Amino acid sequence: MTKKVMRVAVTGGAGQIAYNLLFRIASGELFGPDQPVALHILEIPQVEHALVGVAMELWDCAFTTLVDIVHGADAKTVFKDVDLALLVGASPRSKGMQRNDLLAQNAKVFIEQGRALNEVGTKDTQVLVVGNPCNTNCWITMKCAPNLDPRNFHALTRLDQNRGAHQLAHKAGVSVDAIQRMLIWGNHSATQVPDFLNAQINKKPVKEVITDHHWLENEFFELLQQRGAAIIEARGRSSAASAANAILDAARSLKEATPTGEWYSDCVISDDNPYGIEKDLIFSFPCQSVGDGKWDFVHGLQMDAFLKEKLSITQQELIEEREYVKKLIKES
Repeated sequence: MTKKVMRVAVTGGAGQIAYNLLFRIASGELFGPDQPVALHILEIPQVEHALVGVAMELWDCAFTTLVDIVHGADAKTVFKDVDLALLVGASPRSKGMQRNDLLAQNAKVFIEQGRALNEVGTKDTQVLVVGNPCNTNCWITMKCAPNLDPRNFHALTRLDQNRGAHQLAHKAGVSVDAIQRMLIWGNHSATQVPDFLNAQINKKPVKEVITDHHWLENEFFELLQQRGAAIIEARGRSSAASAANAILDAARSLKEATPTGEWYSDCVISDDNPYGIEKDLIFSFPCQSVGDGKWDFVHGLQMDAFLKEKLSITQQELIEEREYVKKLIKES
């Protein structure tokens, strides 16, 4: 292989999501069978030793695309010259913890990682934040890495989009590939807005195929907004394999040009958006990519009173989170 090595950082490298993700990247599933890949894996010092075993397993797979592994607990060492940083690791929300408590706990992590990326990343480094609350953690990272273009920062609502596609397909009695233009707006939280107004089933508007509009406005919303909690209740742990799969989907959407007439959900900087969302938020929008990390908003989507009301709620939540973490950055 004569291509330049793609260097991919993954944080939380000893965790479940990373364990489901690293081997798929190393195998060539993300960038293709002719693209050499180096994995840069970060973990906290307390479990850094586990990365030795992860690296051993990766090498033992004998992937022809895997050419190098860098691992450790120092963000500046791990992030140096990476092309793509997948910020997966974060403290989980424990029982009785309020959202602001989780924000405060994880802010320290993403302040440090943002500053490390600012120092050792490149102007082309793409950053995808997965650790929750991912929208605001992404905003923190972006603010702490002013040397990088704000448009290089993304947070993950692709898992919510995938969940929505499955739920619509199940309700309509069709296969998932019949679902087009599924979209999530706003925050990856219980205020997220799954958009059934602009989605399609076999090229027809969802509301023409699923005529139970009460289900769309109620159960469908609740299913997606509470899906993560339902999985934790069912398996005792948060989503791992499905999250890893969504990370790969999101990274591919940045890397590859979006097919004409399609879009994908991505949490990006809201500046210059065409839907009236306040500036300086990391907000999930319909996006299209031309490849190599270059993207733009999709313009001209329908808006009705129901959708506008839900967008207002999720926007307000993100504004409140942003204002809360501003002081945490100043104090750090």
